[in-house]
Parts: sequence; C-alpha cells; structure tokens
Amino acid sequence: MKRSSMSRKDKKNLIRIAIALALFLAVFIVDKAMAGGLGGVLQGPAAWVFPFCLYLAVYLLIGYDVLWRAVRNIAHGQVFDENFLMCVATLGAFALAIYRGVTGQEIEGFDEACAVLLFYQVGEWFQSYATGRSRKSIAALMDIRPDYANLMQADGTFKRVDPAEVKVGDTILVNPGEKVPLDGVVVKGASALDTKALTGESLPREALEGGEIVSGSVNLTSQLTVRVEKEFYDSTVSKILELVENAADQKSKAENFITKFAKYYTPVVCAVALLLAIVPGLITMDWSTWVYRALSFLVVSCPCALVISIPLSFFAGIGAASRYGILVKGSNYLEKFNAADIFVFDKTGTLTKGNFAVAKISPAEDAEEVLRLAAIAEHDSSHPIARSVAARYGKQTEGGYTLTNIAGCGVVAEKKGSVILCGNGKLMERYGVPYRKEEGVGTVVYVAENGRFAGSLLIADEVKPEAAEVVSQLNGMGCKTVMLTGDNEAIAESVAKQIGLTGYKASLLPQNKVEEVEGMLAAKDKKEVLCFVGDGINDAPVLMRSDIGIAMGGAGSDAAIEAADIVLMQDDLRGLPLAKRIAKKTMAIVMENIVFSIAVKVVILILSAVGIANMWLAVFGDVGVAVIAILNAMRVNSKYLPEERGKRPAPVSVKE
Repeated sequence: MKRSSMSRKDKKNLIRIAIALALFLAVFIVDKAMAGGLGGVLQGPAAWVFPFCLYLAVYLLIGYDVLWRAVRNIAHGQVFDENFLMCVATLGAFALAIYRGVTGQEIEGFDEACAVLLFYQVGEWFQSYATGRSRKSIAALMDIRPDYANLMQADGTFKRVDPAEVKVGDTILVNPGEKVPLDGVVVKGASALDTKALTGESLPREALEGGEIVSGSVNLTSQLTVRVEKEFYDSTVSKILELVENAADQKSKAENFITKFAKYYTPVVCAVALLLAIVPGLITMDWSTWVYRALSFLVVSCPCALVISIPLSFFAGIGAASRYGILVKGSNYLEKFNAADIFVFDKTGTLTKGNFAVAKISPAEDAEEVLRLAAIAEHDSSHPIARSVAARYGKQTEGGYTLTNIAGCGVVAEKKGSVILCGNGKLMERYGVPYRKEEGVGTVVYVAENGRFAGSLLIADEVKPEAAEVVSQLNGMGCKTVMLTGDNEAIAESVAKQIGLTGYKASLLPQNKVEEVEGMLAAKDKKEVLCFVGDGINDAPVLMRSDIGIAMGGAGSDAAIEAADIVLMQDDLRGLPLAKRIAKKTMAIVMENIVFSIAVKVVILILSAVGIANMWLAVFGDVGVAVIAILNAMRVNSKYLPEERGKRPAPVSVKE
C-alpha cells in the first residue's frame, strides 16, 4: 500500500483548519446576513459580547498554538517573531472591536482577527507540507541508520546487539531484508545489495565472497556472513548521517542575510506601527481608524514569506540533490556551487577508472593470436597489466608452460621447444626479434613466438565513459576544465584531447597538486569559484584547500566524506552538471522569492499606512505571499533533465 505523502501532524492540522474555517464561515455569514449583525442581539454597551464569544471560540480553536508559542518565546527572551506579530495584531483587532462596541460604533475587527490567524495557519500548513515533501529524499537517506547487528557469539550462535557494541574483527550475519549495519568484508555467501539510499542508483549491486560491503545498504536475496572492518562511529553510514544532520548548520549568505534582516526588521516595523497608531491619533483624535491601520500594518509586516521560503528553497535543493546520490554538506556550498566556473580534476580514479585495459591491438597477422600468446605468458602474474590482458582475452589459457620473469624486460614462456616472448622493446632486442614499434600513448607490450614477431598490445588506463560528455557540458556552461596528473606529458595530452579538457598539467608529484591549486586560487578573479574533483583518498589536502571540494565514490571513502564539501556517492561524473543545474535553479527561485516578497510587502505596507488597504488585504500581503513563495520553493524538487552538450575547446598545456 502506498504511503501518504502527508504526515500525521499535517493531517491533524488540516482537519483543525477545515473545522475552524467551517465555523468561521457559519458565524461570518450569519453576522453579515442579520440586520445589524450579531451585535444587534444585545443592545447598548454590551452589544459586542455575543459576537465576541462566537468569534473567540473560532479564534482559540485556530490560534491556541500561536498564542502559546508567543508566550513561551517571550519567556525565553525571543520577543519579536511572527507569533508575537500575529498575537499583537489579532488581539489588538479584538480590543478595537470591543472598544467600538462599547462606544456605540459599528463593531468590526472580530472577523478580521479570526481571518488573520486562519490564513496564517494555512500558510504554516503549506510550509510544513512543503518541508515534508523536501525531506522525503533526505528521510530516505536517514533510513539507512541500522537498528541492530546480528553478532556471532563464541558458541557460533548470533545475538542482536546495538551496532555500536560491535568491534573490528567481529563476525556479523546479515539476513535478506536487513540493513548492513557496519562496513566489512563478506566471508561467506553472495547476494544483491540495494544501495539506492547511499548512491541514488536503483540497480542492485553484487556482494560476493571476499568483496567489501558498506553499511547503509540493504541485503536483498541471500544470507551474508561479514567480518567487520570498521567500528560504527567510523563506518560509512555513521559518516553520512553526521554529514546530513549537520548540513542545516551550514547556512548560505542569502539565509544569513534573511536571519539578520528579520532580527532588525521586526522591531522596526513594531515601532513604526506604534507611531502610526499614536502620532496621527493624537492629531486627529480618531483613534480607532489609526489603530486599525497600525494593526493592518503589523499583519502585513510579518516576514514569514522570506523567513520560511528561503531556507525551504535551499532545503529542497539539498533534498533534490540527495535523490540523485549527491550529498551537499550545507546550503552555503549549494549557493557557492551555482557560481562554480573552474573545475580542476584529478586524473586517476576521477576522469579515468584507475585500472589498466587493452586499448589497442596491433597484430602482425592475427589479433586473436596476439592476445592468446600474451595471456599464456601473463597467466600466473598478478600485475595490473597481466590482469588486463587476461580480462581482454576472456578464455582459458593453455597450461604446462614454464614462465621466467626477466627483470625490466618481461616474461618468457617455454613449453616443448615453443618459446613465447611478452614484454617491452628490450626483450625483443635481447632475443634478436625484429619488431614494429608502437607509438601509442600508454604501456606497450610486444609479443613474439619462436623468434617471429606476432604483434603488440597498448595498455592504458580506461577513460570513464561519461567523462567526455560531462566535460563537454561543463565547457558549454562557460566553465574552465583543468586536469592535474602525475602522468607524463604524452599521456596527459592524450587524455585531455580525448575528453575535451580546456587545460592540463602533467608530471606532478602529490604535493605539487596543492601548489598548483594554490596558484590557481591566487590567480583567479574574486567572483570565480574553483572546484577540485578527486577520489577523496589521496586528494584530501586539495579537496579542503579549494573553494569547493568534490569527492568521487563516497560510498567507499572516509576521506571523501570528511574532506569534501560535496560527495558524489555513485562515483559518476554526471553528478557534476546535474548538481550545477540543481544549484542554478535553487538560487533562481531564492532570488524570485526575495524580490517578489519584498516588493509586494512594501506596496501593501504603504497602502496600509495611508488607509487604502484593510486587514483583509494585509492578510494576503502576509499569508498569500508566503504561500506563493512556498509553492515556488517546491519547484526546486522537480525532475532534472540533461542539458544539451556544449562545444569542446581544444586542450592547452598550463605552463608555469
């Protein structure tokens, strides 16, 4: 059964609003339909008592919590907030209506006071509902918190314990349907894992014996026995939960501005409203008119639209990003990322897969024969190049060969007079085999059999399939894309051309990367924002030094979660332009809400002060604007489609 998108609290408040609205309409219609209104039931100075009692019942039903919050906040020294303004305005309207009734004037103010609180609660409900909608993505992420761990006892049985009680080296059991409580290695079993809450990726991942498993994922199919590698406080799930829980503390400049704005704005408008009631009242002695205008001024002056919608917009942006496996540590980073225009990439593990693969086969006659011979020679080796050859061949190799490793040259495989040579050019020259030199960028492996040259293999680090697309999109957004790598100039230039980078820097030692980023930060314009994108393992110093540090593959990297400002949980570069689109839309909506809210409020404040706008229009100026701003903020949590690819400029080497 599908869960309702509305919380129990929201349902309860909606029912209360509906009942209060029905009662208000019943009283209001009778009041307006009767000759002389409800004030005509009783005569003389007590005419106000009957409508007061009816409207007070509606007022208390819809506004008891607002009154309580105002009293509680005043007791804690927090006087000037929206609860205080609502209470002063509505209780003032009640007092004004009583005054008019006692003095024999037409009674008005009871209905408007109830309407103000009624529509204020409608605005509060929209805020709560919108926040709940925005929380859904983050709530799914927070659901990764494990409730227990099945810890193996000395007698081989399992006991449910708190994950924090499990130590490194302990063995736990994860049954189908259970959350993986701690990081570890699978010692028995094979299963599929749901990692959607961690990475945003809906496709299950395999967990095989000997493979690593991370906390926060859900075991789907089979029982797994896991040896714990990290304690709970140091596990992936704990780090992510800490990141998400602290994200709200990192406020953007816009949020800080609104907080300061509300802090000074509210006391100022209270003072202005007081002056508006007293000064013209003393001059004209028409106290009821000017007190009414002052109360209308107070209602519309409430900064709800700004105070609610701006943080909600950022919260929705962070929620939208988390839905796609992009963790943003705070709204300040989302705001800053919108202005990001320099992207500096580490190469290995970020732009490339960090593993060797056969990029090219150059046979003398038969490509399959070159692979077969190389696979035989590299059969027993655990070297990454040997593994890449075996992976490309993908078949069972012949056995019975005697393998001899020649340092600095390669491998010689011998069997019953058959000799296979597999190595570099030095090996070919050592055995007097004429060979055709391969000019490609990468590691070249030459293969010969019985003195006859068979061909060559070019082994290179694989470029990630999405790298060129992502760099193209970033270039199309007007961003600079630069690669820093320890590889030589030829490899760096080849990767840069293949991907479409605007620049690169080659032959860097790890400490040189920090120096390069320091230089770029010093040379850039103050308005420019530099992002460094790395794998988060050996790039922590650079991630922390850049304006925004972005780490790849957060599901397996503690350093990424700790050092980076944004974590791409899927190890997928496509998260970069996606996060850029989310940040851009978030900031656009924030600015729309600021401009719209202030403009409408200023106009209605002026109209209230001069007596053109009554309290009903003031209600729209407060609650109506807030609801519109909240609905606008909810647009941040919409779907995000890929943008059109930009043109790829030719890469240039970044010179000293």
